[in-house]
Amino acid sequence: MTDTPDTAPALPDRLSVNPNSPYYDEALLERGIGIRFKGVDKTNVEEYCVSEGWVRLSAGKTLDRAGNPMTVKLKGPVEPYLRDDA
Repeated sequence: MTDTPDTAPALPDRLSVNPNSPYYDEALLERGIGIRFKGVDKTNVEEYCVSEGWVRLSAGKTLDRAGNPMTVKLKGPVEPYLRDDA
C-alpha cells in the first residue's frame, strides 16, 4: 500500500466495526469511513466486503443474545470512502 501526496490511501477490501472481528481496524475507523451502497450513503453499516459485493446493516435497535446488533446482509456494489472533516 503506497501513498503518494496526490492519492488517497487504499481502503481495505473488508472492514468491520466489531472489535472481536479479524477485520476490525480501530485507527482506520477513527479517521471516518463512509459507505456508499447501490449509490446511497449508508450510516448503519456494521461490516462490508468490496470484492464479494455485500454489506451487513444493523436491523434497528434489536440485539442478539450476545448483545451484538442484529444484522441483515445485502448484496450489491459497495464503495467505501474516507470522510473529509475539512
